[in-house]
Amino acid sequence: METVNGYVEHIIFQNKENGYTVLNLATEEGEITCVGSCRGLTEGETICVQGENVEHPLYGSQFKISSYQAIAPYDRVSMERYLGSGAVKGVGAALAARIVKKFGDDTFRIIEEEPERLAEIKGISEKKAREIGLQMEERKDLREALVYLQQFGISNTLAVRIYDAYGIRLYNIMKENPYQLAEDISGIGFRTADEIAAKIGIHTDSDYRIRSGLLYVLSQASGEGHCYLPMDLLLERAGELLGIPGEDIRPQADNLCMDRKLVIKGDQVFAASFYYAELNCARMLHELDLPLSQEGEESVRRKLEGLAAGLRIELDELQLEAVLEAVKRGVFILSGGPGTGKTTTINMMLRYFEAEGLDIFLAAPTGRAAKRMTEATGYEARTIHRMLELNGDLSDRNARSARFERNEENPLETDVIIIDEMSMVDLPLFQSLLRAVVPGTRLILVGDVDQLPSVGPGQVLRDLMESKAFPMLVLHRIFRQAKGSDIVVNAHRINNGEQIALDNKSRDFFLLERSNVNVIYKHMIQLIQDMLPKYVKASPYDIQVLTPMRKGPLGAETLNEILQRYLNPPGSSRREHLSGNTIFREGDKVMQVKNDYQLEWEVLSRYGIPVEKGAGVFNGDMGKILEIDEDLAQMVVEFDEMRRVTYPFSLLDELELSYAVTIHKSQGSEYPAVIMPLLGGPKMLFNRNLLYTGVTRAKSCVTILGSSAVVRGMIDNVSENKRYTALRERIMELT
Repeated sequence: METVNGYVEHIIFQNKENGYTVLNLATEEGEITCVGSCRGLTEGETICVQGENVEHPLYGSQFKISSYQAIAPYDRVSMERYLGSGAVKGVGAALAARIVKKFGDDTFRIIEEEPERLAEIKGISEKKAREIGLQMEERKDLREALVYLQQFGISNTLAVRIYDAYGIRLYNIMKENPYQLAEDISGIGFRTADEIAAKIGIHTDSDYRIRSGLLYVLSQASGEGHCYLPMDLLLERAGELLGIPGEDIRPQADNLCMDRKLVIKGDQVFAASFYYAELNCARMLHELDLPLSQEGEESVRRKLEGLAAGLRIELDELQLEAVLEAVKRGVFILSGGPGTGKTTTINMMLRYFEAEGLDIFLAAPTGRAAKRMTEATGYEARTIHRMLELNGDLSDRNARSARFERNEENPLETDVIIIDEMSMVDLPLFQSLLRAVVPGTRLILVGDVDQLPSVGPGQVLRDLMESKAFPMLVLHRIFRQAKGSDIVVNAHRINNGEQIALDNKSRDFFLLERSNVNVIYKHMIQLIQDMLPKYVKASPYDIQVLTPMRKGPLGAETLNEILQRYLNPPGSSRREHLSGNTIFREGDKVMQVKNDYQLEWEVLSRYGIPVEKGAGVFNGDMGKILEIDEDLAQMVVEFDEMRRVTYPFSLLDELELSYAVTIHKSQGSEYPAVIMPLLGGPKMLFNRNLLYTGVTRAKSCVTILGSSAVVRGMIDNVSENKRYTALRERIMELT
């Protein structure tokens, strides 16, 4: 590691998003080109950089910066350069020369301590003198803040974010309650704040530490899908995290409750936002559940039968009943497994409402699910986020929730809203949806309650159905055309706890008995490259590996490394970039793994002209890497619906390779063929619910590589990871 001092002569390029900078640094040995993350750096500054010399294939010798510190200009030349660089507005090279000539080595002290004396120089008014002093003070404050925060191992990028949030208040916050950073600054969690607190000398039993630990445990629990934790479990987890007894933690839960950051209801402890989200959803649902049809049931039934006959749609009694209920009430829930006629029922609803002259909106949680809905109905369906008009113009990347243009003050202007794949909708998104729906609108929620619950917190569809507070109908009968698919038949058998035939006599459901992990790797690659594309008439890119786990030899992380090596190997025509432990390569399949409401996307015409723009990329969205540009420190990914997103390298932690994904992450998607490696794993994961969800992701072919005994064990295993949610209780309290 080398250290070089110098003056920033010229900034060639600077990415405002991630701070990646290319600059010319004037040193005693001459001018060198430096590259690295230098957020907040301006021309004219004197800096001390640490790093190493590297050879770029195109641009030659460069100094790669690993870290840097801004240092005060130390002589007349560096002072004049800094002032005349443009870092101080209103001061050019000529004026900078006059200032330094007048005050010499005392220039910076005069500007910082006696800025009014600048008015002694011709061309500087008293007002301008004060402005120059203020600008220098701000730059000095930032420099000092960066140096101060570096001692705690905080990167310059994060330090600028902290300074932007707090200004000079950051010193008091760091000394008194560094845990506040975990609440206010995206990118700083409890553990980082805890490390800072330990360096400062804050005691492990500090009230601030305990409170922050409790909020952190509940935040982590929401990542597991919970909306609350039982008090005993919360104290147990917090005790393990903080290393102190539960009885010392309990009083701080009450204090947080008094501060309205927690809500304690009986044994249930909620982060306040989740408690009120469930309460608001319950209230809004009851307000929407109004009797809407003035027409008699027999009259509606006759109309439906006439429409069905005209369209040659065959409805059974349950489907007819479903449409009648959807017509009558403001809220209606339709559930059922694959092949039970949900799509036919939705189509009948659409035809009826259209014949009545009503406006209809269709939506689903993901782009893929919306596309499937459009194909199945012939009506345009959008993602829920797009229907609610997500506003990507957030003030900064610290914003932790979505902002929608459609809400209580600007509701959706339609008569009917049909939401598909409701099992995927989490509590925060459901609350945003309900806020934009006015009483008098029909809200029809469609989904398969036996699928895995949403990736985000809550189990909205299950809670709604278990409350039994709203009109609801579950379709059970498998229709004739679906009975020809063993995928559909086996999915229902699995869901009913019945064992399935694994004799490979099926045309679309296979099990290849394999016990060796390396053999599974080999056959998986053969299936994707050679056998399945022809069989299902799809490309290797469209064939998806689904696994129950992230870790282990057959977990998503290991499988992605192996599949990338064979399906998209290194090549001179494919650029790549190492981010963390992941090599991203042009042509790779990738998945977004967190909601990012700010990421902007655009759809290009065949001539490369943007024809549509928007914001927001969401957990589970899958795409393909089109371009990697090391010089601009960015990567272009194309997602479903031809949405192109440019990722600065600083945001690549939001992406993962997706040749293999967990079954949980595959919700709402449908693939021509699915391969599932099943050779054993944790009992809580290898259950009926997970197998059912994986099987129902396949359209034309399911291939299981592994053990038939494991498959049979999964069918018998009804254990599920319990989700702590209380929407059902909130609904029932209002009934």
